[in-house]
Amino acid sequence: MQATIGDRLVIHSKQVGQADRHGEVLEVRGEGGGPPYLVRFDDGHETLLYPGADCELEHAAGA
Repeated sequence: MQATIGDRLVIHSKQVGQADRHGEVLEVRGEGGGPPYLVRFDDGHETLLYPGADCELEHAAGA
């Protein structure tokens, strides 16, 4: 996975009835756009993230 600042991440829920989590990539700390990523989720929580198989990347418009 290769991300740039401004891309959106969606972490799909593993449990029925639980919502997916959506966030914006604030920093790319890996080489060549690779993880880890500093992500701010829509609820305001920020974390350093190594995306797993349940994560989908949505590139920012114009990228």
